[in-house]
Amino acid sequence: MSRREPCHEEVCLTCSDEAVPVRVVRLLDAGLAVADTGRGMEEISVALVDAQVGDVVLVHAREAIAVLRGVDT
Repeated sequence: MSRREPCHEEVCLTCSDEAVPVRVVRLLDAGLAVADTGRGMEEISVALVDAQVGDVVLVHAREAIAVLRGVDT
């Protein structure tokens, strides 16, 4: 069993039990992207969704699980 790094923020995308909407600001190689969480930039996986720059995606444990059309963060 692997050990998780402790969270230093009130809530973080990796440790949170709920999915949160974030905006994709840059696509990277290997199914990754940089997203604006509203509290800063985080690298996330967009391998499971068809996300583009500017899209709002629903993220759980740094994995985008849905693209939210017509939603602002």
